Amino acid sequence: MSLSLSGLITALATPFQANGALDPDGWQRLLHLQLEGGVHGVVVAGSTGEAAALSDDEYDQLLRSAVKAVAGRIPVLAGTGLSGTAKTIEQTRRAAANGATHALVVTPPYVRPTQAGLIAHYRAVADQGGLPVILYNVPGRTGCDMLPETVAELARHPNIVGIKEAVGDVGRVHLYRWGDGGAHFHVWFVPRPLGMVEARGAMLPLWEEVLPNVPDEELASAARRVAAAMTEEADPALRGT
Repeated sequence: MSLSLSGLITALATPFQANGALDPDGWQRLLHLQLEGGVHGVVVAGSTGEAAALSDDEYDQLLRSAVKAVAGRIPVLAGTGLSGTAKTIEQTRRAAANGATHALVVTPPYVRPTQAGLIAHYRAVADQGGLPVILYNVPGRTGCDMLPETVAELARHPNIVGIKEAVGDVGRVHLYRWGDGGAHFHVWFVPRPLGMVEARGAMLPLWEEVLPNVPDEELASAARRVAAAMTEEADPALRGT
């Protein structure tokens, strides 16, 4: 069954107990709250979900329980981006084995690859990971900015199906209106790179479906209003502190 990638997709926080263990009951409550609220997809073990702090067993548990709770009604995106290509492919295959429908793959953190390196990295993940890939550009967190011309090149790959753009520049989104080569490609825009639009599931991002009909000044104004409503940072608390 093909699941649509459009609308509000929530990046889920990972609930923990006071002793640092996963909170499975809290996780189920969070999943059902999203489903009852009518979201169009969820992201499991993304940066908001503290993926870097999860063990392999915890990662598996979160994904499997999310897939079971969703029961095919909406897409389940798994965060799989790591600093190395081989490890990212391995993590993407792990997500596929646990039932994820798509991989959300952030640009490799810390290593700051070239644009050519990004193209090679994402093509390898798309070819070998076993899941449709959604690019994730958040240079404020990774130190690497994936430029529009790089995205345009990657959008030609049939297994690269979208980008979560968190560069914070409203004008850049309009550069993703390609005349060809990206008909299958979706754009999700986060007005500033805090991960709060998706994490809270309360603000409506600016989806690619409305972009062709929205003048630049109106789009910028809407982005500023959304950003103004975000009054606190979304950095996850460190485990064990």
